[in-house]
Amino acid sequence: MANPWLVRTPLYRCEALEPGLGCAVSIKLETANPVRSFKARGTEVVASLLAGNGSRAVVCASAGNLGQALAWSGRGRGLDVTVVASRFATVAKLDRIRALDAGLELVDGDHETARGRAVAIARYDGIRLVEDSLDIETCEGAATIGLELEDTAPSFDAVLIALGGGALATGVGHVVKALAPEVEVICVQPLSAPAMTHSWHQRRVVTTDSTSTIADGVAGRRPIPAVLDDLLLVADDAVLVQEASITAGMRMLLDHAGLVVEPSAALGIAAILEDRERFAGRHVVTIVCGSNVDVDAYHRWVGTAPIHRP
Repeated sequence: MANPWLVRTPLYRCEALEPGLGCAVSIKLETANPVRSFKARGTEVVASLLAGNGSRAVVCASAGNLGQALAWSGRGRGLDVTVVASRFATVAKLDRIRALDAGLELVDGDHETARGRAVAIARYDGIRLVEDSLDIETCEGAATIGLELEDTAPSFDAVLIALGGGALATGVGHVVKALAPEVEVICVQPLSAPAMTHSWHQRRVVTTDSTSTIADGVAGRRPIPAVLDDLLLVADDAVLVQEASITAGMRMLLDHAGLVVEPSAALGIAAILEDRERFAGRHVVTIVCGSNVDVDAYHRWVGTAPIHRP
């Protein structure tokens, strides 16, 4: 993968955030690309391999960002892309998938229901199934973020990573631990969608019956065992944050960094807000992983979030 729109995304220290957080904060801006999330790093790998071996059809389940990224990568290579998503997924993400000429099948239920349907389609049609976090290509794509961090960042001692299925955390985590083992890899997940975090702490797969977070991009209920095994190798900690902290983080990124982000992208800031003492005086990198959000919902969330002033 060498798409110039995806590699070398901006990385910069955001001093305006620091008085309200009590630590040095650098932002890795993974929204500065055509699909406004990090997911295309992995789908570019997938689509390149498929186009190279003559395969033309691929299916995935997605909360929105993976589907949009796969649609974008596949369209440029003439692939037939099908995305399965919950009909309750973020409307802006679904609209963008359609606009990128992918087939979109909506299912009743949540992302786990969509995963089951995507598996069935792949088996019935005999086409490639892309399973985010399980397929190594999705993790390899995310790993390039880690390479860029280590290649360009000034000294930092912790990286905060949104934790959902695990591709971002394991991909970045493996690189960081290989090149800078002293850097703390901290995964962050909503308290209302805690399956992978509970699994990490208990060192076994823990599932939940439901989720109720606004951070739809990380709202999985059934961790993949192999992904958990990888996460246990690279994560130093996994923490849970409240919904109010997520919206407060979104508000801070708007007010002090000029960034409109989706809830998952604010998880790192939320973690600092909930444990300022832990991060006091440190230099932390947070990966701003996506900015695909419904405008009305965004204004509703951010409009009620507290204003953090120095």
